[in-house]
Amino acid sequence: MDKTFEKFLRRGLDLAPVGLVRREENTAYFCTPKGASIFGWAGVDGIHFCFIRGFGGTVFSVSPMNSAPHYVHPLARSFEDFLRLLLACGDTAALEQAWMWDEAQFDAFLRENPPTEEQKQVLAQVAGQLSLTPMERPWAYLEELQSSFDYGKIKYTEEYYDVEVSPAARPEPPEWKVYFGSGFWDRGGRGRAGVEIPLNKAFSWAGHFWVVPAAYSCAKGLVVDFCMRAEPEDIRRFTKKWHLSPENDFFQDFTREQRMEMDAENPLDLPFTPGLEINGKPARPTHGSGVTFNPCLPEDTYYPLAAKWTVDHYGLDTSRGWAVTRYFFPWPWKRRPEVKTLSLTMEQQPVQIPGPHFNVRKPGDTFTFSHPVSGVDYTLTVRELERQAVPVGAFRSKDWLSPTNTVAMSYTLSPEPEENISICDCDEGDRPLEIAPPSPTGPTATSDAAVIGVIGGVDGPVAVTLGNPRQGRLRAVYSSLHFEPVEGVVEWRVDFSVTRFEKATFPLI
Repeated sequence: MDKTFEKFLRRGLDLAPVGLVRREENTAYFCTPKGASIFGWAGVDGIHFCFIRGFGGTVFSVSPMNSAPHYVHPLARSFEDFLRLLLACGDTAALEQAWMWDEAQFDAFLRENPPTEEQKQVLAQVAGQLSLTPMERPWAYLEELQSSFDYGKIKYTEEYYDVEVSPAARPEPPEWKVYFGSGFWDRGGRGRAGVEIPLNKAFSWAGHFWVVPAAYSCAKGLVVDFCMRAEPEDIRRFTKKWHLSPENDFFQDFTREQRMEMDAENPLDLPFTPGLEINGKPARPTHGSGVTFNPCLPEDTYYPLAAKWTVDHYGLDTSRGWAVTRYFFPWPWKRRPEVKTLSLTMEQQPVQIPGPHFNVRKPGDTFTFSHPVSGVDYTLTVRELERQAVPVGAFRSKDWLSPTNTVAMSYTLSPEPEENISICDCDEGDRPLEIAPPSPTGPTATSDAAVIGVIGGVDGPVAVTLGNPRQGRLRAVYSSLHFEPVEGVVEWRVDFSVTRFEKATFPLI
C-alpha cells in the first residue's frame, strides 16, 4: 500500500468537500478497469478514483459519462502527488477534467472556481497533518503524465469491450435515484435518495421552451431539474456558422472574441440562476450540474450516456436538443418540511458580448460607441496612454520566461455607465517561454500558453477601476504582454456584460 495513502487512512481525513467521497460500497462501472481498487468518488456522474493493479501507486480517475475512449486517465504518479495536486487546485473537478483542456483553460477554471472556506479548511488539514505542499505547476504535471502514458496497457472487463464493439450493447441505465449534491445517475450518493415530487410544469422564457419535470425532497434540501429545449434547426445553424464537428469543437481553435460570440449564441447554453419560494420562504441554490443532449450528432457521439438516459427518463422529445440542469437548494429551515407551495423565479446570468474595435494614439483622444441592449451612447476619453514594463520578478517562476511589455491606458466613460462595460486588447499577446535545461538553442516556446495573472497574458488584459464611483470613475486597462516593447497602435475592443431577458416567476405547486 502507498505509504502516504496508508497515513491518510490512519488520519481519517474527510475529503468530501474537495470532491473525494469515501464509501463502504464501491460498485464498479462497465469502464472500471480490471484490478481497480476504488478509494473515492467525486459524487457526480459516477466519477471515481482508484489504483490499478500493476501500475504501482499511480492514481487514476474513471469517468463513465465521458465519450469513448476517454473513460480513464492517470492523475498522479503517487497518492502524495495526488494530494499535492488537490492542494494546488482545491477540488478533484479540475484534475478529472484536465485531459480535455489546454493550460489557459485549466487556469481559467481554477480562477472561476476558487476554493470555498470549507474547502480551504480541509486542505489546510491535509497540508498540516501530512506535511505536504501544493504542486507548483499542476497542469504541466498532468499534461506530461497523461501525454506519456500508454493507455493500451489498461485492461477492462468483458462488459467494457461488448459496449465498445457494439453501441447497441451499451449498458442499461441504473435505477433513477437523486441525492442532494450529486449529479445525474450517480450510483450511490451520500445519505438517502430524495423523495420525488412530480411537477411536470412547462413554460416559455428567454426564447426557449422549458420543462420542470420533478423536484426531489432530500434531508439537506430540495433538488430541482430544469430542462431547456433547443430546436434542431437552431443547433444546425449554430454548428454550420462555426464549422463545428465532433473533431472540431475545442475552444483553443477559436479566438477569445469568437469564444465570447459562441457562448452568447449557443442554443444549448443559456446561463441562468433559479430562485425558489418554498412554503412562502425564499431559497437560493448553492450549486448545480448539467447534461446536454444534441440530436444533430450521430448516436455514438452525443454521449455522455447521462444525457440520453436523462432525456429518456423524463420522456422528453429526442428529436430536439435539451440542456438539463440540476440545482440544489438547501432548506431555509433546520428540518425538512412538507412542500405545500412552490414557485420559481428564473433570472438570466449576464453574458459577455464583444463590441466595436477602436484605436487611440494620445491623451485626449475619444471614441463613441452604443450599448447593444440599452442603446445608450457612451464616449471614452483617454486620460493617460504609455508603454510600461512589468518587473520580471513579479511572475516569480524559475521555469518560465514571461513577456513583460504592455501598454497602460487610463480613461473615463461619459455618461457614467450603469451597465458593465470593459475594454480589452484584441491581440492575444506573446506566449511565455519554458526555460529548458542548458542547450545551444536556449529557451523554447511551448504550444500551450501559461496564464499570467498579474496584468494580462493569453487571457487578455486586466481592467482596474480607480477613484470614488460617486465622483466619476477613472478606469485603467493594460494590453496583452509582449517580449519586445509594443510598437504602433494597440487595437482595443469594447466588451459588454449584458442580460437580454427579464426575470420571470412561475408557480410550480
